[in-house]
Amino acid sequence: MDHQHAHGRVGWPAAAQATLHCLTGCAIGEVLGMVIGTALGWSALATVVLAVGLAFVFGYALTVRGVLRAGLPFRAAVRVALAADTFSIAVMELVDNGVMVAVPGAMDAGVTSGFFWGSLAVALAVAFVVALPVNRWLMSRGRGHAVVHAAH
Repeated sequence: MDHQHAHGRVGWPAAAQATLHCLTGCAIGEVLGMVIGTALGWSALATVVLAVGLAFVFGYALTVRGVLRAGLPFRAAVRVALAADTFSIAVMELVDNGVMVAVPGAMDAGVTSGFFWGSLAVALAVAFVVALPVNRWLMSRGRGHAVVHAAH
């Protein structure tokens, strides 16, 4: 594997794996939030707030689950998740929700629309591309997902 546990050079494969891990939690929360908000006819702002909140919850939950399996107590696992994922999730959420809001009609298309799902897929893909170098930079400084590897 191409993981680095200390400061130094971090390869793109390790950064991509960390970014995909983060994207998984973000996507679960994002999709759930967008589906709930649009299905209930909420405003774009309310839907985005729900989606962002759920993305953080699911993103942290996936990391906590993995760190707990490594044997850390719950409080320590939560601290690791907060340190590892906060900045990456924030970047992803800013980008993917920004794309969704910027695409005319995407937020109003509704969950039965292919346009809605296509816009959301593009938004998540753009978020991955933007977050990838951010995660690589964080990991090369012993931050972000590198904290998770140190906990294992």
